[in-house]
Amino acid sequence: MRIRAPNLARDQRGAVIIELAMVAPVLALMVVGVVDLSNAFGRKLALEQGAQRAIEKVMQTTGETTVAETIRTEVICQVNGVNDDGTCVDSPITDSDVTVTYRLECTDGADVMTSSETDDADTFDAASCATGSSEARYLQVNVQNDYTPMFPIHFAGINDGTYHLSATAGMRTK
Repeated sequence: MRIRAPNLARDQRGAVIIELAMVAPVLALMVVGVVDLSNAFGRKLALEQGAQRAIEKVMQTTGETTVAETIRTEVICQVNGVNDDGTCVDSPITDSDVTVTYRLECTDGADVMTSSETDDADTFDAASCATGSSEARYLQVNVQNDYTPMFPIHFAGINDGTYHLSATAGMRTK
């Protein structure tokens, strides 16, 4: 028995298994975290592409609906996808996740700029700058969505375990 005790202390067999057992949970968490982060960035990219595509669609034509309705429909179809019959899929984003904003900027002769912002197209169309002022009109779309990770980790400011994603696109109309 005395002869075996010193040999056991020097025996290296099985050490790798023990090291793997210690490191494997950390590696697994890192892989899950990277996959989760990739999914969140993919969702954010989809929101950004949907917002930009809606602005491009409005630049081409508004069809038979209002500008705001065309933008909302295009964003929802772009982000959610379409059904076999060509209608938009209902989730993950809805009409309430898309905000269309109109902004009028007026610059007078002294280069003083004032701006007004509204979400009502009729108010925007009726607004005008004072005589002698130059005007710039802008259209902006903002899309918001929440992403719930597989394993919610509560960072500062994220109390409900979801990541709040948003994307904005805009264009000058005049």
